[in-house]
Amino acid sequence: MEKKDFRDSSLDLECRVEALLAALTVEEKLSLCAGRNFWETKPVPRLGIKPFRVSDGPRGVAWHSSGFGRHTAFPSGIALGASWSDELAHEFGAALAAETRGAGRHMVLGPAVNICRTPLNGRTFEYFTEDPWLNKTLSVQVVKGIQQKGVAACIKHFAANNQETRRMVNSSQLSERALREIYLPAFEAAVVEADVWSVMAAYNAVNGVAACQSSDLLNDKLRGEWGFRGFVVSDWFAVRRTESAEACIKAGLGLEMPGKGSRYKLQPLRQAYYQGRFSESELDHSLSGLLRVMMLTGHLDAGTRVPVPPGLLDQHHRLARRIAAESIVLLKNEVKNDGALLPLDPARVSKLAVLGPKAKKRNCLPLWGGSSGVWPPYEITPLKGIKERMGAAGMELVSDAAEADAVVLFIGLSHRPGLDSEVMDRKTLDLPLKQLQLIEQTVRLNPNTIVVLINGGPLTMDWADTVPAIVEAWYPGMEGGRAIADVLFGDVNPSGELPVSFPRRLQDSPAHQSRRTFPGDDKHVWYDEDVFVGYRHFDKHGIEPLFPFGHGLSYTAFDYSGLELSRDRVCGDETLEVSAQISNAGDRAGAEVVQLYVSDLACSVERPPLELKGARKVFLQPGETAEVQFTLGYRDLAFYCEDSRAWLAEDGLFKVLLGSSSRDIRLDAGFKYKSG
Repeated sequence: MEKKDFRDSSLDLECRVEALLAALTVEEKLSLCAGRNFWETKPVPRLGIKPFRVSDGPRGVAWHSSGFGRHTAFPSGIALGASWSDELAHEFGAALAAETRGAGRHMVLGPAVNICRTPLNGRTFEYFTEDPWLNKTLSVQVVKGIQQKGVAACIKHFAANNQETRRMVNSSQLSERALREIYLPAFEAAVVEADVWSVMAAYNAVNGVAACQSSDLLNDKLRGEWGFRGFVVSDWFAVRRTESAEACIKAGLGLEMPGKGSRYKLQPLRQAYYQGRFSESELDHSLSGLLRVMMLTGHLDAGTRVPVPPGLLDQHHRLARRIAAESIVLLKNEVKNDGALLPLDPARVSKLAVLGPKAKKRNCLPLWGGSSGVWPPYEITPLKGIKERMGAAGMELVSDAAEADAVVLFIGLSHRPGLDSEVMDRKTLDLPLKQLQLIEQTVRLNPNTIVVLINGGPLTMDWADTVPAIVEAWYPGMEGGRAIADVLFGDVNPSGELPVSFPRRLQDSPAHQSRRTFPGDDKHVWYDEDVFVGYRHFDKHGIEPLFPFGHGLSYTAFDYSGLELSRDRVCGDETLEVSAQISNAGDRAGAEVVQLYVSDLACSVERPPLELKGARKVFLQPGETAEVQFTLGYRDLAFYCEDSRAWLAEDGLFKVLLGSSSRDIRLDAGFKYKSG
């Protein structure tokens, strides 16, 4: 039989992988199981295989993992979630990939797609949403955008990694149904729909088994059910909590990071192999995904560094501004006799005060927030962005709230540990006391106070009724100041909508019913809320949130009409087409996120009153009308049945609901479902 050369790029991918496995000695295979340092795999000099290099990067290529380079700092993950935009998610992924390749890296450690289970999670700012449908939709587009450029995406953290408190030692205890319906859909869709090339196994255990050695997660679900062909990499130092090298190999952990490893340290790994605790075929099964991705990224075929042209970097900076602007959520804009305070009108506001501790603060610096910290070539602070825009508006900047016609007050949190940062969770949903006092003092001096929030997740707002306008800007990235000015002055009509519920108080949140559910004990955290995460919990228990999931105001108004279903009876795996008319009834161009929810009106198991199953972001000129269309399939009607270990849609009545948020439903219609 002719011996095939793995370097021959004309060969079928699987043939090349088999040829490389045949060319590698056992010792070389064992050496590839653990990294050389923090960001590289070991080389194989005999075969001319250089180190495969990775970089942190959920919101941009990280300074600390890219050779200390400066790169575009995009808005945080939750901001992208608030944009509800497939298009922006895809463009972000492509831009991230170009800069990753420009830094000489083959894989970016992102997107980060864990569900926002608790608003206290220090990494809520990195994640997209509390909802599995929105999570999977954005995740798929980010992965596709990254990998179309020949860079591997590494979706993380697999799985049920939803808090920083005791993340290295705790076990997430949850039902199979909750795992399937809430915490796995983004990972499943990334594999099935986007063919993601890498998955990062989390620090935590799931139901008592460490994620890095969970054969259920890594073999049965990831490879067996979903058809994953890439490689599983450990979170950094996560393998330390596993039982043995052979347990990780048999589960399919392809690469331990960083450095020389703990379980995959060469000498004990070699000993385990030669003692027969795992076989070469099991080693090949675990390692083949890494070799496959080396080929998919072109690592074995050409140079790794592809410089990013300056013109393309300028496009990335403009993209960062677009994402920031489309993610900004207008939470409140009170209308009085003389109209609303926003957008700022120079005819009414000639003197503007820009105040608050976050007005001049930068949020994009190395390691700020943890591994997702990005150091950009520059950063436009809120004050700088507003000052640039004020010149064109002919406004005067004043420093005294009492002298101003209006005040823009910037408050919020920071990426300091214990706030919005990796390693530690937040202790409270309240703003710092000094900021609460500042709001009170400013409103007393000037009731025309606009509060702009710079933060990474929900906050309580006992002060909300005292101010006429509240704007959620998240951590808006390097162009954030300009994006904020775009929205405040009406150059961009706000179209961001909340990807998470804002509770009135922490105790209203589903993960905060007891210490058992958060933070848990020394070894476990119990997901007793089951599938009732986020708005599902608020709806089930009739709890009024401060601001509901999907909420976001506009400077114009949108009318919904003409809801039509393609059939009133659905059988088996037939699809249901849903359409409606959306009109811009105001005098400004703007965008509306039309949200589609489904309700199972009679079911043998308890289901949420509403479940998001679709969304469309529609841009309309004043007076313009557009038709929005959705397709619902079997899986959109089904729940995960633990008895049959399958997705099940039961016979009965269902309702389709269209609205502007989970608590602002405009249209609804019913249909009957009958199984095949």
